[in-house]
Amino acid sequence: MEKTSRLPGFYKLTPEERLRIVAEWAGLTDEEVKLLKNYGNLGKELANAMIENVIGGMTYPFAVATNFRINGKDYLVPMVIEESSVVAAASHAAKMLREGDGIIAKASDPIMIGQIHLVKVDSPHYKAALILDRKNEILEHANQQDPILVKLGGGAKELIVRVFEDTPIGPTIIVHLLVDVRDAMGANAVNTMAESIAPILEKITGGQARLRIISNNAVYRIVRAWARTRPENVGGPEVAKRIYEASVLAEIDPFRAATHNKGILNGVIAVALATGQDHRAIEAGAHAYAARNGKYGPLSIWRVDEEGYLTGYLE
Repeated sequence: MEKTSRLPGFYKLTPEERLRIVAEWAGLTDEEVKLLKNYGNLGKELANAMIENVIGGMTYPFAVATNFRINGKDYLVPMVIEESSVVAAASHAAKMLREGDGIIAKASDPIMIGQIHLVKVDSPHYKAALILDRKNEILEHANQQDPILVKLGGGAKELIVRVFEDTPIGPTIIVHLLVDVRDAMGANAVNTMAESIAPILEKITGGQARLRIISNNAVYRIVRAWARTRPENVGGPEVAKRIYEASVLAEIDPFRAATHNKGILNGVIAVALATGQDHRAIEAGAHAYAARNGKYGPLSIWRVDEEGYLTGYLE
């Protein structure tokens, strides 16, 4: 009898029952089944409550990167990753950049974008003007959805209207609701606000709202970091020059830039995993930002300045 992945009612079963079915379906050994039963510090009950169709757990090592000095203060940086050498490389790089205040890092206001896509809009430029004319009313309605966020200093701050007159689905308006989400990733708050204002936008434009959801291309929520170090800290002037050359190669070649950025995201995603963040959203946003100018490029730039110091900038 041919195996089938159609398993009606599978989601209703316990993790043990699901595991028995999967073990038989995939021909797992007793040792493989035993490994899947190891839920680590998460626990079976919590794992089963978090996502669907749970059959087991998977454990990653939790490490700390040392030597980091950021904005004049020392930190131990938590990292969760399966790839060897990443933690060591991060710690080694941080040691090279400890002079003075070390790495300088600044973050912009935490503004996320909620998108409302309106289709079947006649005279879209005129309708865009009507939307903007009622901007304050729309923002007020959005903020009524999350009074706690507003009380904390966040909330809907701005409305941007984009018109696409000639598309395969006809004239389209895409409205961006800019929301200060404070310390949150922001998806729940932004999505709720976008859903709430969609009927208002439909009434104004006569169009139909389709997608009402956060964008992970977070172009207004930016982190910048920079550092300057003596060439001897990185192995001498020749090594500094080669770092500069490698940076330029990433700037001119998208194929190299992808690997360049993968190295950056090795560290970023490891910290995101260690701190329970949505690393998939971070990575999607990072790659989109790397292509913001129409060509995929590196997220960091390295140069050798007039005094021979190696300088780095990341955005």
